[in-house]
Amino acid sequence: MTAPHSLTIPGLETVYDLLATAIDEAGPDKSELLLVKLALLNANALGDPELFRAHLASAAADL
Repeated sequence: MTAPHSLTIPGLETVYDLLATAIDEAGPDKSELLLVKLALLNANALGDPELFRAHLASAAADL
């Protein structure tokens, strides 16, 4: 279930920081829209609906 080009731990930390900043900047009224748009852009970049489904299931587990 891992993409061919996985991020390193420092890369994941950078992505986390970028995402947290973008969510803060979007504010509570727009953060859901930001995340949906981001998910759609990343699903398109993945190019694989089943891989996206697997990622979605992993993200939704144990919320």
